[in-house]
Amino acid sequence: MRSKLAKRGTRAIQSIGRKFKIADDNRSGTLDAAEFQKAMHDFRVGLSGPQVTMLFGVFDRDGTGEISYDEFLRTVRGGMNAFRKGIAMKAFKIMDRDGSGELDINDIRQKYNAKSHPKVISGEKTEDEILAEFLDTFEDHYADMKGHADARDGRVTGGEWVEYYNNVSMSIDDDQYFELMMNNTWNLDGSRVTKKGWGGEY
Repeated sequence: MRSKLAKRGTRAIQSIGRKFKIADDNRSGTLDAAEFQKAMHDFRVGLSGPQVTMLFGVFDRDGTGEISYDEFLRTVRGGMNAFRKGIAMKAFKIMDRDGSGELDINDIRQKYNAKSHPKVISGEKTEDEILAEFLDTFEDHYADMKGHADARDGRVTGGEWVEYYNNVSMSIDDDQYFELMMNNTWNLDGSRVTKKGWGGEY
């Protein structure tokens, strides 16, 4: 399907995105198997009924029997190219202070100051709770994929990190902009010596 879309040029994904929304008969924001069959027929990708059924299973990343537009877009576009993945892993290695190959709360604590988070200031949550939520952001995307429901363990692996940035990457068309975004977030070029906080930088 990707090769067929590539032959149609850069506007192909936008076009199939519109077909996705049109096929969503009940306006649920997702497509079930029947709605997906309709969308593939209307888009004329030249797939047989069994092929479309198999493709639906690939798109249904969380195994719910329905496909969200994010799942659809993520699967059509695929993972990051080698350039972007290299940048993402550079950021991972910067965060992995102890070189364990996993990020835990102690790694994050070295880079982020949770004291200025509004919920810490108000006493609603502790610094560690906020840092744990930060880690869970990266685990969340991976845990929602079929076969990874038990991925939430308070540690972020390189695979979980890359999967998170695969989702971020899908909405960024330009490699240089992705690089700029990652540098602004993770200070990859080492130009800043500050420690980030939720209310600014320290």
